[in-house]
Amino acid sequence: MKRLLLYSLAAFLSLPGFAQKNFSIKGKIRGKKAGYVYLSYPVGETYKTDSAAIRNGSFLFKGKLAEPSRANLAASRNIRDFDDPNMTSVFIEPAAMEAMVTYGAFKKLVLKGSVSNDEFATLDRKKAPIQKEMEPVLAAYRKEKDHEKAAAIREQFEPFNARMDKIDEAFIRTHPDSYISAYLMRFKMSSMKLVEAKAIYNTWTEKIKSSAAGKEVYKEILELESGSPGSVAKAFSATDINGEKLSLADLKGKKYVLVDFWASWCVPCRKGNPHLLSLYSKYKDKGLEIVGISDDDSNPAAWKKAVEKDQIGVWKHVLRGVKISGKDYDTTNDISKGYGIHSLPTKILIDKEGVIVGRYGGGGENDEAMDKKLAEIFN
Repeated sequence: MKRLLLYSLAAFLSLPGFAQKNFSIKGKIRGKKAGYVYLSYPVGETYKTDSAAIRNGSFLFKGKLAEPSRANLAASRNIRDFDDPNMTSVFIEPAAMEAMVTYGAFKKLVLKGSVSNDEFATLDRKKAPIQKEMEPVLAAYRKEKDHEKAAAIREQFEPFNARMDKIDEAFIRTHPDSYISAYLMRFKMSSMKLVEAKAIYNTWTEKIKSSAAGKEVYKEILELESGSPGSVAKAFSATDINGEKLSLADLKGKKYVLVDFWASWCVPCRKGNPHLLSLYSKYKDKGLEIVGISDDDSNPAAWKKAVEKDQIGVWKHVLRGVKISGKDYDTTNDISKGYGIHSLPTKILIDKEGVIVGRYGGGGENDEAMDKKLAEIFN
């Protein structure tokens, strides 16, 4: 199971300072002669929602954009469910565009005049047969209420996702001057290795590197680099599961440290704990320490219960350090920042000098490589 850990992910951000240009969408809607349609699109670091009156089945939006951006078009301001038949997402850009949509079937919207949307629509058509094959598995997943059974079904998504990823990756590699390449790259970073991500980014034109998504990809590359072999591990300190102070600096010069980013709700993490226990038992007296960083800040009770149930209290445990208040997230003390963590589980191996010598999981190698590395160090 993979889960993006970025709590707030804007598909595109129209950054202040970029030249704003006019756009327009002249639309027609079947099945609705009056009322309003709503367009939400990024302005700075927030989303702006405009409304357009429907007059005799037609509507018109006008505004300004710095670059092509992902936007949502809906028949109601209050729609939040992306599966709602009266909501769809499209790429709009600084241009004169035309749209045709049917009330109750917004997903079939036809948009003309946006090169970026044409590119994205072409990709969707290529992936449509695979998505069709995937529908029975997706339906079973949606019906399953048991967490572990649902996770097992979700693992069946992987072959389908892998095939669709190849389509996206082929586009990214062959379209270095496309905003869609930068958009797609944001969602590929969780599984890319540093060398691969850098190689792709370096092929992009300056226009794409300077785009909002291009800048976000670059930030993610820097994050991944700081959590990859050869970089000095970012120091952190926190209160551990027993109420005692834990500092990574205190282990420097004494231990190799395997930092395990995990969560109580992460089924693959929990399934991997018996193996971690065997490794800890084998190498703890030779100089290995494990520090678990749990993404359970919203539910510490579940964290403690998982540690007890999996019998992993033999090593050190702290929470990730995200403060949650309603819909707001304070990541000031987020331990995962600086390690490029996008999916769980991810493990970072740090040597006695505080230098990262291994990354396993998201953006790194597999557990077999981890086992081999530990054997080389301690045997």
